[in-house]
Amino acid sequence: MICALFLATMTSLAQNVNVQLHYDLGHNLSDNLSGRPSVTTTVELFKPDQWGSTFLFTDLDYYHDGVAGAYWEFAREFNVSSNKRWAAHVEYDGGLTSSKETQYSTRFQHAFLAGPAWNWASSDFNKTFSLQALYKYYFKGQNPWNRPFNSFQATAVWGIHFADRRFSFSGFIDCWYDNSVSGNWITIAEPQFWFNLWALLGREGFNLSLGTEVEISNNFVFDDLGRNNRFYAIPTIAAKWSF
Repeated sequence: MICALFLATMTSLAQNVNVQLHYDLGHNLSDNLSGRPSVTTTVELFKPDQWGSTFLFTDLDYYHDGVAGAYWEFAREFNVSSNKRWAAHVEYDGGLTSSKETQYSTRFQHAFLAGPAWNWASSDFNKTFSLQALYKYYFKGQNPWNRPFNSFQATAVWGIHFADRRFSFSGFIDCWYDNSVSGNWITIAEPQFWFNLWALLGREGFNLSLGTEVEISNNFVFDDLGRNNRFYAIPTIAAKWSF
């Protein structure tokens, strides 16, 4: 599943919630993705505390007549070192998506993850980086209670603000073992680039950013026929408001 853990897209620790709107160009790139929803909204929350941090996000995909799918993650980290670099990580993922052209639907079925995490941030939080090595237990097939699957997932997350925070480059990459796909590995990455208008214009409280995200997928994105055995690089046009 998409492990966008601790995305460093917030402009400061005080602004730890954001809402994103993405116009997805996938349906224009391939006939196999003609049924892919065009619009996605994302709500992210990141909250550090004395014990560690909490992260959650929800994606909603839309057709013109309503919601096409939903996906959410919840992750909690507990600090295990005095410098807060090392943490114990636990997470849940799940969701549902569909294709309007074929009425094909698939569930992102229950996934539970746990393992160590290493986190780093510069003193001004303009640069952040995180690595996780996770045991992954998730369900496969139309009868998930009959098909639990043990796996391993590696995740890297980064965030960089530069030019006096006028611009941000952030994202993540997940790679996990799955013996049902070609090559036995699934990879998903979502780098984002943002123009932070609040910094460009120098207006306090005008927390709007404009930019793009590219969903880079190998064996993850499902096409209209329910196949997920191809490589895609799917860009979006995006806006974000940080709170």
